[in-house]
Amino acid sequence: MKPGPVLSHLGWPLELGPAQDVAPDGAWRSATDQDGIAWLVLDCPDSGTNTVSELVLTGLAERLDALEGATPKAVVIRSAKKSGFAAGADIKEFEDLGREGAEERLRMGHAILDRLAALPCPTLAVVHGAALGGGLEIALACDARIAIDGASFGFPEVRLGLHPGLGGTFRLTQLIDPTEAMQMMLTGSSAHTRKAKKLGLADVVTEERHVRNAVRALADDPPSRSSGLMSSAFRFEQARRLAARRMRSETEKKAPKEHYPAPHALIDLWEEHGADPKAMQQAEIASFADLLRTDTAKNLIRVFFLQQRLKSKARGDSGISHVHVIGAGAMGGDIAAWAALKGARVTLGDVALEPLGKAMKRAEEICKGAHLDSLGTRDALDRLMPDPNGYGVTSADLIIEAAPEKPDLKAKLYDGLKGRMRDGAILATNTSSLRLSGLRDGVPDAARFAGLHFFNPVPKMQLVEVVSHDGTAPDVRDRLLAFCGDIGKLPVPVADYPGFLVNRALTPYLLEAMLLLDEGVEKETIDRAAVRFGMPMGPIALADEVGLDICLDVAESLQRDLDEPIPEVPERARTLVADGHTGEKSGQGFYDWSNGRPDPGDGDVPDGLTDRLILPMLNACVECLRRDVVGDPDDVDGAMIFATGFPPFRGGPMHYARARGVGEVTAALRTLEEQHGPRFRPDAGWSRLA
Repeated sequence: MKPGPVLSHLGWPLELGPAQDVAPDGAWRSATDQDGIAWLVLDCPDSGTNTVSELVLTGLAERLDALEGATPKAVVIRSAKKSGFAAGADIKEFEDLGREGAEERLRMGHAILDRLAALPCPTLAVVHGAALGGGLEIALACDARIAIDGASFGFPEVRLGLHPGLGGTFRLTQLIDPTEAMQMMLTGSSAHTRKAKKLGLADVVTEERHVRNAVRALADDPPSRSSGLMSSAFRFEQARRLAARRMRSETEKKAPKEHYPAPHALIDLWEEHGADPKAMQQAEIASFADLLRTDTAKNLIRVFFLQQRLKSKARGDSGISHVHVIGAGAMGGDIAAWAALKGARVTLGDVALEPLGKAMKRAEEICKGAHLDSLGTRDALDRLMPDPNGYGVTSADLIIEAAPEKPDLKAKLYDGLKGRMRDGAILATNTSSLRLSGLRDGVPDAARFAGLHFFNPVPKMQLVEVVSHDGTAPDVRDRLLAFCGDIGKLPVPVADYPGFLVNRALTPYLLEAMLLLDEGVEKETIDRAAVRFGMPMGPIALADEVGLDICLDVAESLQRDLDEPIPEVPERARTLVADGHTGEKSGQGFYDWSNGRPDPGDGDVPDGLTDRLILPMLNACVECLRRDVVGDPDDVDGAMIFATGFPPFRGGPMHYARARGVGEVTAALRTLEEQHGPRFRPDAGWSRLA
């Protein structure tokens, strides 16, 4: 019998059982090996990633027809994609379905997975990479799961305003500790290999080369299931009621029911039906169909497609394999570590040895946070080389300058690069406040100079602004966009403008909050207004977290270069910086950070306070659109969500403005202009948005 196709995961061919061509219109290949074990291999056509579409489910149903008629010794389900098992359901298929259509589609999917679960032979899911959403639900319908080292399991549906809809709610809570299961579904968090084994989600953890033996062992001796103590306890309604009450309290703090109904609907499901899987299955279908029609789900699904849109800008070959980073401070060190983690060869330069040492230590923490195993961490650190003498400059494809925001210092660094950079190399600055037009005269080649504006903290923030000045060569911009894709970031192309897009929009928001402080409004009240609107944290806390010194640099740069009025920097902020109280990094800013991130608490929010904070941000976004700083409103929405945490359930600032009504927003701005001055004057671009 011919061997399967050679696909690799971590350098080892994927074990796919006997070879079998995929039908031209299908997503599955299937065959039975000499041990009598049937292999079903998922390989969605025309895609590098499997998604659980109607095609996948109906194709599975056809394979089940054959398996039910001739029962094999065991059935193995796995993916042929190097990217992983499956990335979830194809949400596009639900977009235009009404409630009845959604329920019908879900019932069809449930019936197919019920048939898989009912096969009389052992069923085994072999998972490499990620098994998410609908992909995990297929794996849960199997009797056992074999995890290849590095695998992860999760239900991210809550991020789409939904909860699992193909049986995940009852199968996961029946399989593992129900409180752990609920935590996974309520937060959208993933269980990586070791945790999955500990939870009982993965039965076996192995390496790719041992898959065949693991399959044979489980086929001969499938795991027996018995309800654990916690599962047994939660069969009683009173126990579920007490646990659900705690879950609601914790969930409300992070995902208020008013804005995020899905996790609360999931708690209701489990509390009411947790002891009856069949009843929970029917309730899951109805609840999922109801959630699909909510504004939150529609907006969060919109955000998902905004994310895909930004990813699409990163297509192509960057031609960048060696990156040299100048500056081993917090930003430069993290940029270097992240690029190395994602496969680039990186040299990291700095005039001092101490920051290089700190950067290397931090790199280990970043690898740990990314769930790299010891081998992956070793490889990433091997790709990251401290380079105090800057030898990497001569061979780098891309040089990223991440020095302090001082034009004279940057000019000196650029002068030192002249005659040393190789032909075709790109120089990119990570500046957040300086115009490229003011820096380009000192660079070796202005056509090959651009901006790569990362956001802090680099490992967590997805967005990168790719900044072009009017002399940047088009191929340079395209290569930098592709490089962002290489390192798993979302790029948004922007023009050279004061603050670019994100800081141009965010700075008035932060300064207005500081002015409110000077007017006597309590900082907790200001932050509470923003958090209740949906921001991840308030503007005063955010200014402290970013660093008040950095906020001052950006604000002064914008005041110097912008034609439009923005709030003056309050003296209180200047005084704090002068005294060394720069925020979280110094332990003291507007807040005392010695006890962790501040909590704005409960309390009233004065009428009009939220608009005074949020509407200047919207106004600045419209200005950036009018001046062609950014391509279109969707790019604005994606950038502001992924860089600032603008409430995803609102769909982005421009989507929020249109949903609220452009006329209403501009009227509110005019009222604020009458009360507080010209900084609130509606931008001329609102008429185009309307």
